Amino acid sequence: MKGILAAVFLVAANASVVAVELPAEIARQGSIRIAIVPNYPPMEFRDPATNTLTGFDVELGEALGRKLGLKIVWHETSFDQMMPAIATGRVDAILSGMTDLASRQDTATFVDYLRNGPRFFVQQSRAAEFKDTMALCGKKVGASRRTSFPKLIAAWSEAHCGGNPVQFVGTEGSADARTQLRQGRIDAAVQGGETLPYMMDLEPGTYVPIGDVFAVQFTGLALNVKEKALQHAVVEALDSLIADGTYRALLAKWKLTDYGVEKATINAGQ
Repeated sequence: MKGILAAVFLVAANASVVAVELPAEIARQGSIRIAIVPNYPPMEFRDPATNTLTGFDVELGEALGRKLGLKIVWHETSFDQMMPAIATGRVDAILSGMTDLASRQDTATFVDYLRNGPRFFVQQSRAAEFKDTMALCGKKVGASRRTSFPKLIAAWSEAHCGGNPVQFVGTEGSADARTQLRQGRIDAAVQGGETLPYMMDLEPGTYVPIGDVFAVQFTGLALNVKEKALQHAVVEALDSLIADGTYRALLAKWKLTDYGVEKATINAGQ
């Protein structure tokens, strides 16, 4: 009887852990190494008051770790080093607001967990000049040169602006784009639609979105293309978080409800 009760207790204690086979090395070490660049709130950043890692991706990663029965070991790095790190095995995963692009899929397999896209915005003081997105034609528009935004802006401009194209200005990230916007060096900027509301809350009365997102993209957790077992485990864990309500609660906490997905998907990005 005691043996039966012990077995029942063990099952109950581990009910939240996904029963999947992990790669031998990860199972042995009991942890998973995840690359992160904490400069993209509300996805990932350091809390100004405590200097601790926080954000949607951080909390999602920790929740995935609990589902998999693994400790999450965060590896802070630069954006440029994330893909080389996954290719060489220095990290096991990337969870840092990374867009699932076809150009990245030779190196990484993406488990997509958000549906989003870029959005134009301007200073609120100039909102009257930009009644709609067509007012952006011929204007200086800034965005991070390290993202897919430059190509998406060029495609939008070609489709809508004819002989009066957008003048693209590459920046060193979304924070730099906002700085140049405030300084008047550019007329408008582009940022992920999932992060813009958070920045508007931080700087009330500063920015105004122009139009809706102008391209559909997916944000994914990146894994080495060869690690099929780990890919399967992460999909199962994410689907479990969706099913038990944890995922939706995190979306609500970080004001990302509009960008949630119904199911984990591998390589949905184009």
